[in-house]
Amino acid sequence: MGKPYSLDLRERVIGFVKQGGSRRGAAERFAVSPSCAIKLVERWERTGLATPGKRGGSVGKLAPYREFLLACVKEKQDITMPELAAELKAQTGIDVAPASLSRFLIRNGFRLKKRP
Repeated sequence: MGKPYSLDLRERVIGFVKQGGSRRGAAERFAVSPSCAIKLVERWERTGLATPGKRGGSVGKLAPYREFLLACVKEKQDITMPELAAELKAQTGIDVAPASLSRFLIRNGFRLKKRP
């Protein structure tokens, strides 16, 4: 996924349009796509901001069960991901892959290694 354009470039595009230039003209002059210039100026007119908007933001389907999952792991620290998936399905009816549970736990600070 690409990075947002710099604030300096965004301000120059907006400044060009504020001085009477067209959005497509600004796109050509500053080597951005016409779509980018159009959306940038629309955002600036709507919000008054030239900064990029928020990116991402998916919470995932496991977020509502965070407390339940963390309690299960704290109760039984050596629980395997398939066991945790079965426990979640039994309690809530949600079917989830063990790999998804592993990624969820890592995002929530669990970096446990199995010890012999």
